[in-house]
Amino acid sequence: MFILKLLYKENFLGCVTGVLCSLLILLSCASPLSADQKITIAYPDFWPFFTKNSNGTVEGCFHDIIDAALTKRMGIAVKWQEFPWKRCQHYVRNGKIDAMITVPTRERLSYTKTHAHPFYEKSMNIFTYAGHPKLEKIKKIKNIDEIYNEGLTVITYAGNGWNDKNIRAHGIPTQETHLREGVWNMLAFQRGDIVIEWPCCAWPDIAKLGLTDKIVQADIAFNSMPFHLLINKNSSFAGLLGKFDAVILEMKEDGTIERIMKNYRTNAKR
Repeated sequence: MFILKLLYKENFLGCVTGVLCSLLILLSCASPLSADQKITIAYPDFWPFFTKNSNGTVEGCFHDIIDAALTKRMGIAVKWQEFPWKRCQHYVRNGKIDAMITVPTRERLSYTKTHAHPFYEKSMNIFTYAGHPKLEKIKKIKNIDEIYNEGLTVITYAGNGWNDKNIRAHGIPTQETHLREGVWNMLAFQRGDIVIEWPCCAWPDIAKLGLTDKIVQADIAFNSMPFHLLINKNSSFAGLLGKFDAVILEMKEDGTIERIMKNYRTNAKR
């Protein structure tokens, strides 16, 4: 009888130990977020999406949308860190930074997770230089095949994944500059034929560079780019994306996102 009780006790203790070990493993894997944790988001200085004002505070339409969703509605504090665009992607890839805001691509999704619905779809227009010999044809371009068929060269900036996926991969010649604003100087000096960009952020840069009379915009909306929050797969914040997606849908429904975008379209100045 004593031996049976001893065996029972040992089995019971073994079971308890096993359960406790399992719980410890689960808790360590869960990595619950503490109240003072901040998600770090890398961004490039790119008006009107993100920039620092004279007080050193980050602002911009994409900043305001993410702030409204994460901070105001979900209670998640955000630390914004500015880097050149290529470095933003590098730091998110290696886990130094939690997240970035951009267009999902196969390459980016190899090291990040995202949500189902874009928080904004950016319409794209074609720009060319005044007096281009194919100006009238350029104004009528509706798709990538027509760019290719016209034998045009596209000017873009380093790290533009959309261009790599949709233009360069299509066999269309591309000229690249390391500075985002540099595309307009290159276009004005005829180093290529066209730039594909969102008018709302293009014209403030064009005006700032004094190139308004040298650049022409085609009126046809050529394409759109879906913007998402991308979080490193190993980040403790990756599990928030489902809730974030639901909040984004709420913000679209109640008009919050449209009000933010309208404010920046109306005041498209740095």
